[in-house]
Amino acid sequence: MTVSPLDSAILGPLVSDSATAELFSDEAAIKSMLEFEAALAVVQERLQLIPCGAAEKIVAAAASLEPDCKLLGAGSIAAGHPVAALVSQLRGAAVPAGDYVHWGATAQDTVDTALVMRLAVALDRFDARLKGLIEVLSGQANRCREYIMAGRTRTQHAVPLSFGLKVAGWLLPLARHRRRLAELGPRALTVQFGGAAGTLSVFGSRGVEVMEGLAAELGLETPPAPWHSQRDGLIELASWLSLVTGTLAKMGQDLALLAQTELGEASDGSAGHSSTMPHKSNPVHSEILVAVGRANANLLSSMHQAAIHEHERSGSAWTLEWLTLPQMAVLTGASLRLGTSVAQSLKADRGRMQRNIERSRGVLTAEAAAVSLAKRLPLAESRRIVADASRRARESGEELTAILERELGTDLDWTALRDPANWLGSAAAFIERTIEAASARQERALRLPRLEWTRGRE
Repeated sequence: MTVSPLDSAILGPLVSDSATAELFSDEAAIKSMLEFEAALAVVQERLQLIPCGAAEKIVAAAASLEPDCKLLGAGSIAAGHPVAALVSQLRGAAVPAGDYVHWGATAQDTVDTALVMRLAVALDRFDARLKGLIEVLSGQANRCREYIMAGRTRTQHAVPLSFGLKVAGWLLPLARHRRRLAELGPRALTVQFGGAAGTLSVFGSRGVEVMEGLAAELGLETPPAPWHSQRDGLIELASWLSLVTGTLAKMGQDLALLAQTELGEASDGSAGHSSTMPHKSNPVHSEILVAVGRANANLLSSMHQAAIHEHERSGSAWTLEWLTLPQMAVLTGASLRLGTSVAQSLKADRGRMQRNIERSRGVLTAEAAAVSLAKRLPLAESRRIVADASRRARESGEELTAILERELGTDLDWTALRDPANWLGSAAAFIERTIEAASARQERALRLPRLEWTRGRE
């Protein structure tokens, strides 16, 4: 039975991302938990905390173990997690070193670190996708820098705009998101190792040594202390996921509006079909970007709820993360996949942009007219005159500058005033600055862990 579109064979291709979803499968979770247990044994033997030779047997058992998932499910019912049942099976496979499996650790150490290991792989992939998407949008912004369109505020015509600048507006936040990712990595991708209540008392004064050794073995960051009930790192990561999907949802929203029949200024290339209307060309990919952005924004609130732990550990808040964070990651993978497809397939209709400008009867340059008139009249007076003329232009269908020229004379360059291309201000400079800024940040790669223990899933 499928209970989520993310797992559906018929809806998954639309809203999910198989490469990301695979990282949150039962198989991947079990594999990463076993990798944690193996790495822990290696470090403890190196520090002479368990007998020589024990780690070799535990590592071999972890590599070959095929856990009974039914028993793991039963274990989850009994303990609220599958770790106790998994450790029991691993101990049985690692005889005579089984007693040293999971030594000094607690279930949350295993689950949290295994999650971080997989999140590191997901973020590595997201960083690569972001890099590619930024390159595509940079090219589109450059290509469309001279496409003149109506800028719109609160859905109404405002002033002339370059379509390249609109694309740059989608691009620049994505470049900032790459920088944010590089910054949050060391805070979020940290090993979890605190034992029963975050003291590692089993190891006496050597707990920090074990924690640092385990982090180094797995290629993760070492936190100052265990973070069993400190979830800000994962919540910050979830916030980043929502920021990415929100930015791409804004792009999708713009393109869906521009694709309306009445406008027809741009298309995302998805050309969605109707079951009954043969003429339809629905902006399906843009719509999905919007839906995913809104879904992640809603899910983020659950991650903030999961910050509220009781004392040193919370079962309910921990479980809430399991219900939330994998969905957010998979939705982000889907958004980046679709966003790249949209950026690559983006089509802009320069002719329709020009025709829609002409439909405004010249009011798109009303601000420019007021500024020009202010050279000979007080600014407040020039604005009043242009506002009144704009109203009459809308009502009569006459062109704004024709009204102004007839009533005010010919001493202004009305021909230049009528051309929206003359009133783009610093649009070209802003496009250039955005492309340069995005390019400069392209090499700000996420400082990821070495991922020796996770490369097998690539």
